[in-house]
Amino acid sequence: MAELDIHEVLRHLPQRYPMLMIDRALELEPGKRIVALKNVSANEPYFQGHFPHHPIMPGVLILEAMAQAAGILVFRTQGTQPDDKSVYYYVGIDNARFKKPVVPGDELRLEVAIERHLRGISKFSCVARVAGRVVAEASILCAVQSIEGA
Repeated sequence: MAELDIHEVLRHLPQRYPMLMIDRALELEPGKRIVALKNVSANEPYFQGHFPHHPIMPGVLILEAMAQAAGILVFRTQGTQPDDKSVYYYVGIDNARFKKPVVPGDELRLEVAIERHLRGISKFSCVARVAGRVVAEASILCAVQSIEGA
């Protein structure tokens, strides 16, 4: 099982601040699963408006963190890295559930497993935890697609 620091994460994701949602990967088994971390900081730009007197991480950003962890897993499984001619897209989100707010100071642990891969689309089961408690879960579908004209 591999562990990836922030430099390896940046090599496997096209996102950059403020949209980078993965700080490191603790475990990675190509073709199977990844466990990644997002350290939730009070300095995140979305906390200014979501919500100023009771900051919580937006659920869509927790889903984005799941997709980014899945992206690292896919690129490592394929032995490739993203380039400027392709994009890793969401294709679907099923059964998303948010069970507890994620707040500044939390360490968001993302557990993502490949369920299947068919015709360029991968399905993943995803669970997000804080201090061992499930805060969100979803099934997501993602695909790498070429950018027209790139």
